[in-house]
Amino acid sequence: MSSWKKAAKANQKTHKERHQPESRKHLGILEKKKDYKRRADDYHEKGETLKLLRKRTLDKNPDEFYFHMINSRVKDGVHHEILKEDEDSPEQLKLMQTQDVRYINMKRTIESRRIDRLQSELHMTDVADSTPNTHIFFVDEGEEKDFDVAKRLDTHPLLLGRKSNRPRLSDLDKIQLPQVDKETTQAMVQVRKNKYKELAKRIEREKELMVIQQKMELKRHLQDAKGVKPKRIKKGSKHSAPVYKFQYVRKK
Repeated sequence: MSSWKKAAKANQKTHKERHQPESRKHLGILEKKKDYKRRADDYHEKGETLKLLRKRTLDKNPDEFYFHMINSRVKDGVHHEILKEDEDSPEQLKLMQTQDVRYINMKRTIESRRIDRLQSELHMTDVADSTPNTHIFFVDEGEEKDFDVAKRLDTHPLLLGRKSNRPRLSDLDKIQLPQVDKETTQAMVQVRKNKYKELAKRIEREKELMVIQQKMELKRHLQDAKGVKPKRIKKGSKHSAPVYKFQYVRKK
C-alpha cells in the first residue's frame, strides 16, 4: 500500500452509531443496524415459511375431503371462496353501479349541511322538553316545605316543564302578543311537524349514504389488496358495511 493511501486511511474519521439520549433511556436500548438486520432477516424467513406452507396446503391431494370444501370451489384451476352475498337495497345497488365515491361523498355532505340547517331552525325544542329537568336548588333547613319553584324562577307554574321559551312573569307584562286565530296556530304546528319529518328523512338518507360510501371504499381496498386475501369477519347488510380483516404488512 502506498504511503499516501496509508496517510489517508490514518486521517479518516471513524463514524460511530449514536447512543440512546438520556431523556429517552426509559424507552430501552436504541436499535442499531445489526439489530434491525437480524429482525428483518427473521421477518422474511417467517414470511417465506408461511408462503411455503400455503403452497403445500393448496397442493394437497384433491381427492382428500375436508370440511372447507363445502364453502370453496375450484373453477378453471383457480380456488374461489363461496361467501354469502352482502345484503344491499335496490337503491344502494343502483348508486354503487352507476356512481363513484366522490359523488356519494358530495351528496352526503349536502345532506349533512341541510340537517344542520334544519336543526338550527327547529332548535329541537320538542326533544329538549321531553326530558325531565334536573336543576338543583339549595335551601336552608326548614324551608323545604314552603319552597316554591315557580316563585323562585319567576315564571308561571304551567311553564315549569319547559327547558326553552320559559319567560318570566315580569317579562310577560311587557310582551304584546299578536292576535292569532285557531287556524293560523294549527297551520304553524303543521309546518313544524313537516320540518321534523323532513329532518328525520334527511338523517336516514345521510346514514344510508354513509353505508354506501363505506361499501365502495372497502371494495376498492379489496381490489388493491395483494398477497393473502382479506378474511371477511362480518357480512354486510342494508344498514352496515361488511367487516374484513386484512393481513398486516410491515412497510419498513
